[in-house]
Amino acid sequence: MDRKYNFYAGPATLPLPVLVQVREEIVDYHGAGLSLIETSHRSKEYDKVHTGASSVIRELFRVPDNYSILFLGGGATLQFGMVPLNLLQGKPFCDFTLTGQWSKKAYGDAKKIGNVNVVYDGSDNNFTGLPDPEDIRTSRDAAYLHITSNETVQGVQWHRWPETGSVPLVADMSSDIMSRPLPVDKFGLIYAGAQKNLGPAGVTLVIIRNDLVEEGQDTLPAYLRYRTHAEKDSLYNTPPVFSIYVLGLVMEWVKKSGGLSKMQALSTERAGLIYCAIDNSGGFYRCPVQETARSSMNIVFHLPSAELEARFIDEAGENDMIGLKGHRSLGGCRASVYNSMPVEGARALSEFMKEFARKNS
Repeated sequence: MDRKYNFYAGPATLPLPVLVQVREEIVDYHGAGLSLIETSHRSKEYDKVHTGASSVIRELFRVPDNYSILFLGGGATLQFGMVPLNLLQGKPFCDFTLTGQWSKKAYGDAKKIGNVNVVYDGSDNNFTGLPDPEDIRTSRDAAYLHITSNETVQGVQWHRWPETGSVPLVADMSSDIMSRPLPVDKFGLIYAGAQKNLGPAGVTLVIIRNDLVEEGQDTLPAYLRYRTHAEKDSLYNTPPVFSIYVLGLVMEWVKKSGGLSKMQALSTERAGLIYCAIDNSGGFYRCPVQETARSSMNIVFHLPSAELEARFIDEAGENDMIGLKGHRSLGGCRASVYNSMPVEGARALSEFMKEFARKNS
């Protein structure tokens, strides 16, 4: 199969074995005589898929028993509102770190719902770095502290977590979830859109401590309360069946591939190949991110001119490497190297970068 190396930030590349399995099962799911995406979400076929996806996530992350795993719609964007609607109402304020585009969007929705205290604002350095987690001071009366674990646009990533004591730590992990082991019990709530490391777009994973499930007030619309979904095992309404089905297959692939420790090792290797090409280019490539905050998922870099960047992207495409154009708000280039990107893809990009720099320096 002639497949390109897909460096898009999302929806992103998926494991080839999973895509092949989906192709084989899409018309007749396990001899049922129909596709899974046209069968009832109350059927025994889907029940096995639904519970299996939740179980493998709990196993991979070692999710404690006092946490619920939810599959919701609306992407991480809906969580920008659901989190404060459930956790902030009735509380004086929440704490926020502003580290890039996505944390700013989450902050924008939170402050429409209640008071928000910004404990870190990276705008002074154009969001090219992160604070030392030990320097983050949460307010004792805060409803929660919100962080974005990896900023897809700016290419910065938290490599250690703030200590928040009794204040729940809430994290948008849309673009680096499942890329490394995670101490779930340090967090009150984790949410992630699926379309980076988990599966196709359409489902959002929420892992929430059960005491926080109860925070949502009855005055909220039913769908916007975490308690509604926890009580119904994410089957309050018709869930995004196909996305959950593929997510479960991707999680099984992660498990068979060696689990989260293996994902972390591969992530380090992929990112290292590309950052090495940047750092050893004699300044031809420039990564604006402080080295201690560099993302292993989204690698942003610039060339000496916009003309060279356009030529780089075109020639990379001619060499079967696509999706390298930077975000429209920042320009430049961006290589997204999620779990499903083969190491060979990162190596191919690294070698191409070296040769392009040699020819155009």
